[in-house]
Amino acid sequence: MTDFSDTLALSASGMKAQSTRLRHVSENIANADTPGFHRKTVNFEEVLSQGARTGQVQTGPVQLDRSAPEQIFDPSHPLADESGHYDGSNVDLVVEIADAREAQRSYEANLKMFDQARQMSSSLLQLLRR
Repeated sequence: MTDFSDTLALSASGMKAQSTRLRHVSENIANADTPGFHRKTVNFEEVLSQGARTGQVQTGPVQLDRSAPEQIFDPSHPLADESGHYDGSNVDLVVEIADAREAQRSYEANLKMFDQARQMSSSLLQLLRR
């Protein structure tokens, strides 16, 4: 049964990591028009248990995208400098939508793996009861 519980933990860690990623993607999309907003990204890190690989993943610290923000010309904006420009955000909606789709597909794959392991465990318990 430990293999089944390991599989469940493995897929649960993947779902948790992808949901965290999706949360940051949605924050990026929500703040795409916020002046000075920098895109947030997360990296995945492997979980180690007593120095051994477990196959599980977790999200690392949130990182801000260092690419230059869009320069917007609007002399009437309160944040505009003497040349009439201000910093927009560096969020690219096409990239964010692609990241959201990738996170969704990865989450679904982990969910299917979780459900398959749960069904196999249930079937095994039914066989052992006979």
